[in-house]
This record gives sequence, structure tokens and C-alpha cells, in this order.
Amino acid sequence: MPANYDVIIIGAGAAGLMCAATAGYRGRRVLVIDHASKAGKKILMSGGGRCNFTNLNSTPSNFLSANPHFCISALKRYTPQHFLDLVERHGIEHEEKAAGQLFCRDSSKDIVNLLLTECEWAGAEVRLKTTVNKVEPLAEGFRLRTGSGPLECASLVIACGGLSIPTLGATGFGYDIARQFGLEVLPTRAGLVPFTLHPELKEQLAPLSGISCPVDVHCNGEHFREPMLVTHRGLSGPSMLQISSFWEPGDALAVDLLPGENAAEALMAQRKARPQSTVAHYLNQHLPKRFAQAFNDLNGWQGPLQGYKNSGIEQVAQTLNRWHIKPAGTEGYRTAEVTLGGVDTRQLSSRTMAVNDRPDLFFIGEVVDVTGHLGGHNFQWAWASGVAAGNEA
Repeated sequence: MPANYDVIIIGAGAAGLMCAATAGYRGRRVLVIDHASKAGKKILMSGGGRCNFTNLNSTPSNFLSANPHFCISALKRYTPQHFLDLVERHGIEHEEKAAGQLFCRDSSKDIVNLLLTECEWAGAEVRLKTTVNKVEPLAEGFRLRTGSGPLECASLVIACGGLSIPTLGATGFGYDIARQFGLEVLPTRAGLVPFTLHPELKEQLAPLSGISCPVDVHCNGEHFREPMLVTHRGLSGPSMLQISSFWEPGDALAVDLLPGENAAEALMAQRKARPQSTVAHYLNQHLPKRFAQAFNDLNGWQGPLQGYKNSGIEQVAQTLNRWHIKPAGTEGYRTAEVTLGGVDTRQLSSRTMAVNDRPDLFFIGEVVDVTGHLGGHNFQWAWASGVAAGNEA
């Protein structure tokens, strides 16, 4: 006979484990299953191994979705402060890096251990190395055919994530289940991902590899003022990861290398005050020395400023304040932190995460079409959507 549970959750990641503990505390018999050998693999590698577990400033405006109002209910009911309280109850030391971004002081393992401890206290079972081969609807509930035998449940929660970082075991399984039950899956693509460059520009920027500098990058009406990192493959750093979620193939990026500075006015003032100074002198005052020198050489800016007409100064300034780059593409799911798109949320209840016409089937976390900005927002969505489903499943 199949083992029977009130709730089975497929996916032992952030959203799945949070959902399991929440449902378990309600007295539900809960099983979490995952094909991976470890729970929370993506948590473990996040934040450079220290897990940016939430953002104190997280609001619905920090999320992308074709249905932007969907995330509001869950995020309002389970806030960053709620999760921070949980972290502090477990005695996990943490620190705020950039504004609002909270990281573990020691290791991401602290967050995984918190979730597993909560599941244990709530009586929720976590079973790893378990592959789901088939999900069958019953008159009431579901039967799962797994590598370790059949299972049955009254409520089924899909929390198996998106397609990002396949080396951690990411697959499209959650999308397959959604389609099996007649749900639309919106087109998916890599988000929060570094850009690759065309060979010529890649070669030109090669001397800048490893250098980071603050920029303001614009694309499709969005902009982010954060550091940019030049890599041997292309462009990365927080600003590029952020804007990648809004970039479409073929788009150009407009990069302001001197955010907050009107380069034309500044260069003309410098030409007047110190006619013999150069563009390189000016850049050295505002950019990392290696970047300033290489960028100056790349653009062939030579000679004293007194030799530049106003039109020449304006051309230099345009390059500095609106440097146009057309990426070749992105590094794709291999290094993407998230998957854009996913299960269309218009088919789900924003209060419970359940399918509108199938209230015993839930979709939470990254598998749905809700994607946060960089900086802890995606974890906050995992916690909030997990709690919303756990309170109902």
C-alpha cells in the first residue's frame, strides 16, 4: 500500500522547507521529497556561501511578474522582519552589508540547519535521493510514483524551483507538472546573470578584467546604480546582474561610468582651470587607476584638454556618461541566480498559492512567475510563498 500523507512537497529548497515546517506546525503529516543528496543546495552556495537570506527593504516593487499584483498578499503577510525574528530565535549571527541586505556572519549552513530543525520540530519528514517519476490525480488528492515506491497525499506542493544552475540539479520538472494539470507556463529565461560580449569588445576590455567600479546602467526604462565587474568572459557585478532581468537579446546597455557627475561640465571646467591636464588625469580622479588608464587608451583620448573643442569634450562626456554596450548574450542558466517566467500566477490564488480550480495543488517559490531583484528578495519570496501555502495545504 502507498504511504499516505496529508501534504507532500516536491523540493527541499528554501520555499519547500519553509512550507513543510508551516504545515507541520498545523498538525499536518508532511513529507518533503527531493532527488538531490542534500537539502537546500542553492541556499548553501548563495551569497558567496553566507546566504543573503532576506532584505529588510523588500517590497512588491522589487519583483518582476506578468501579474505584478500577485506577490503583494504573501509578502505583506510574511515580512522580512518575520524571518529575521526566526533567525534570531535560532541564535544565528548575521550582518547587514549593503542597505537592508542581511547575510549570515558564518555560513549558509546556518539557514539550512534552521529550516531542517524547524521541520523536525514540526514533525515534517524530509526524504532525499527520491526521484518522482509520475504524478497521478486521484478523486481526492494525488498518487506519486517514486524511485522508492508509491506515495499518496491529500495536498501536493510543487517547490522544485526553476532552471537556474543545473549543476545543482535544477530541471523543468515543476513546469512539466503545471502543464500536466492544464496550467500555462510563461516563457522562461535566465535572470540575475552575467553578460557575455562580442569577441572584439571582449578583447578590448580584457585589460580591465577583475576591476570593479560603481556605475549606473540603463536598459528598457530601468536602471541600477551599483558596482560593475569586468570579467574575462564579459560584464558582471550587481549592476549587470540586476539589469540582466530587464535586458532582451539585441538590446544595448547605456552605462554611466560617472554616476552623479556631468562629465561635459566637469571636463570644460577642468580645461579652463588646468588647460594642460588630460582626460586621463580627469578619469584618474573618478575611476580605479587601472580602469581609468585602460579606458582612456581604449578610446584613444590623447593630448591636453586645451586641444579639445567643445564638441570634442561633449563626445568624450557622452562616452563616459552614456557608454553604449551591446552584449552578445548572457552566461545562461549555468550561472543565473534565478529563472524569469514560469507558472502563470493568474491561475493561482494569491492568498494560498493553490491552483484556482484545484485547491489541493500548490506552486511556490521560483517555479512561479515571480522574480526578485538581487539582494535577498528572492529568498523573501521563498519564505512568504512557502508560509502562504503551508498555512493552507
